[in-house]
Amino acid sequence: MGENKPARVLPLSQERRKHQRVKVNLLGRFMREDRQEFACQTVNMSPGGVSFTTAMPPRLGEHVVAYIDHLGRVEGRCTRASETGFAMTVSATIRRRDKIADQLTWFANRNALGLPEDRRHARFELRNPRTVLTLPDGSKVDCRVVDVSLSGAMVATSIKLPLGSPVTIGRTPSRVVRVLETGFAVEFSRVQNADTLEHEVGGAAT
Repeated sequence: MGENKPARVLPLSQERRKHQRVKVNLLGRFMREDRQEFACQTVNMSPGGVSFTTAMPPRLGEHVVAYIDHLGRVEGRCTRASETGFAMTVSATIRRRDKIADQLTWFANRNALGLPEDRRHARFELRNPRTVLTLPDGSKVDCRVVDVSLSGAMVATSIKLPLGSPVTIGRTPSRVVRVLETGFAVEFSRVQNADTLEHEVGGAAT
């Protein structure tokens, strides 16, 4: 009684992450074949498919383009439709599916750990996500920025660091604030300028 069980961090084997559905509630919009757009919200998602709630579901088999907050643009075909929502496939390259898997893992582990979503600054993807991570001992390794905001970033890397570790992402001093199986999240030492964020954080890999 009273024993605190550690939060469960979702496993990420290469095969399982391709199909694992994550419960995630993100707002978005989708466009039907007639180019009409409607509001929607995700119910669950995997790198290969997503379920939405919406008042105006598409027809079965219809091509759909959806724009999901924090995840961006996905497209595919409606595989299930009802009065309250629909499901669709996600057609994407292997690289794009890997990025979606990273982002979904972030949301899933945030929920498992009871972490509130950081709404201070909108998150987006860098044009060049490859950058250099400078570790506490001064060594440098290449890494990939999954997404970024003016106050922090999510980094995909096999390097394991404890919470609070000082690192530099690109040219930006930061500290590790969350640890995931696929990498970690950092908080920048100061809020960045939107005009220089791309230069300071991403695209620094050699």
